[in-house]
Amino acid sequence: MTSEVHLVKPGQGQIADLGVVKMRILASGDATGREFTLAEFAGGAGPWTVLHVHNLTNESFYVAEGSFTFAVGDEVVSAERGDYLMIPRGTPHMMTGGHDGGTLLTLMVPGGNEDMFFELSRLGPESITDPAVRAAVAQKYDSVPVQS
Repeated sequence: MTSEVHLVKPGQGQIADLGVVKMRILASGDATGREFTLAEFAGGAGPWTVLHVHNLTNESFYVAEGSFTFAVGDEVVSAERGDYLMIPRGTPHMMTGGHDGGTLLTLMVPGGNEDMFFELSRLGPESITDPAVRAAVAQKYDSVPVQS
């Protein structure tokens, strides 16, 4: 049996520029048979997304650099370098980069939701935080904006 190692070096990996944040794919849903996606998100201070919910996807975040505030359901959770947060499917959430922003490693199970970020990146730098754009794009993906 032959196995292939999937190696992504610094500076490699497909990137989606979403304005406030950039996503770099480390393991795409296509590469993992849609079992998972692993992505690195890096950006500045402020909201990185709109409040949204995944009905099929569990999402995990590991704070590699910086600090973040996560709105998770009715809770507000502060996370800093070295912290890990898992958000179960069906839980409304959003994240905000702290004073200097930071970097998150994000695991999405099952994989494939990265396609939404690539589509949003083609729609302009503010599309990820625009509720109307997110609502239109979300119809194709498991990432539904929630009215707050």
